[in-house]
Amino acid sequence: MLLASLGASIVNVGLPTLAAEFSASFQQVQWILLAYLLAITTLIVSVGRLGDLTGRRRLLLAGLFLFTLASLLCAVAPTLRLLVAARAMQGLAAAVMMVLTMAVIGESVPKGKIGRAMGLLGAASAVGTALGPSVGGVLIAWLGWRAIFFINVPAGLLTLLLVRHYLPADERRTDATRTRFDAAGTLLLALTLAAYALAMTLGRGHFGTLNIALLAAAALGAALFVVSQARASSPLIRLAMFRDPALRASLATNLLVSTVIMTTQVVGPFYLSRGLGLQTALVGVVISVGPIVAALAGVPAGRIVDRLGTQRMTLIALTGLALGAAVLSMIPTTFGVCGYIACLVVMTAGYALFQAANNTAVMADVRPEQRGVISGMLNLSRNLGLITGASVMGAVFALASTTTGITEAPPEAVATGMRITFAVAAVLMLAALAIVEWKAASGMARSIEQ
Repeated sequence: MLLASLGASIVNVGLPTLAAEFSASFQQVQWILLAYLLAITTLIVSVGRLGDLTGRRRLLLAGLFLFTLASLLCAVAPTLRLLVAARAMQGLAAAVMMVLTMAVIGESVPKGKIGRAMGLLGAASAVGTALGPSVGGVLIAWLGWRAIFFINVPAGLLTLLLVRHYLPADERRTDATRTRFDAAGTLLLALTLAAYALAMTLGRGHFGTLNIALLAAAALGAALFVVSQARASSPLIRLAMFRDPALRASLATNLLVSTVIMTTQVVGPFYLSRGLGLQTALVGVVISVGPIVAALAGVPAGRIVDRLGTQRMTLIALTGLALGAAVLSMIPTTFGVCGYIACLVVMTAGYALFQAANNTAVMADVRPEQRGVISGMLNLSRNLGLITGASVMGAVFALASTTTGITEAPPEAVATGMRITFAVAAVLMLAALAIVEWKAASGMARSIEQ
């Protein structure tokens, strides 16, 4: 989990260097990051299902080997196109690592300790995200840009050996228990998710004809995917799973929370630099508070979830997120940097608690043959939320600032954009709270009927 997060965040700091190295524009080198994220988003459910069918340990080992190989190819890539292709391969491997790690945890950890295990996974992910920029900056300064990819080679080999040594072998499947892999459904889902992700990322929030066409293609692909799953003898995703209100609510709230938490990463730097006048280095320090808090809060949050239950902790987490967003929408400049950091700490701690509670609620009672695909759906809803937050909430901020160039916007315009954007974020968190309450009411009604 740490390697997959590190692989995403370590590249950001190197984009200016890579642009100079390959004599490329920012839009071109941005594909080094985008290829990684697109590969994860489009294939994350499919690799989970494949792990359910072929064996999670076996596929996890293959994923780690591919991640290590792809990292080596990135490090020696002679051209930008080959580097982007290797990053896409690395993203595919990262999808395997993220999904099957969560599925293995759900399978191997006692039910009473799943919360702290999920909290530990969240902390590992946050540590990877927090370490990326600092480690990447040091490596580029000392050894050059290729070192940010070379560093994953020994780390990947070590993790490969640990998995091989400590994870028990997969159970052998008889011919009677083997199920065919839904290749057609996999292709349809991948194309649909790719179209949506591209629609949300191309144009940096400015929707043009291409974005609308991609959204239309994603809607058509989603409809075709549903039809194919209803007709398939061995579907990639069993549509009957969505009859469970608890699963629907968990996926929806996961998407909404990820959208809001991404808002702090997208809007925060502009607010701190343009609204409060901070220098770039200090902006980086303030933004890094979020991942650090998530890393420190992950394990305690998991322990609290195990002790007090998922429902109560989910409500507390969402309340914290809603309050943090609401305060930021009302007094963006009154308390300056300290006020922003205080709200960021509350929101990030709430995010860590929500992830531990939500993932535990879903993974604790999943049938063994569905752990991979359910883990993939959880990760997918999170990724879609991050993509949507970066695009849609970024567009809301730009529109609310009432200026054509956000980098030249006056502090007052940035403060206005901040208020409106986080007011929208607070509304999204209230919607998430309503979904959780509806889930609780539905579960109570079913219990009474039974």
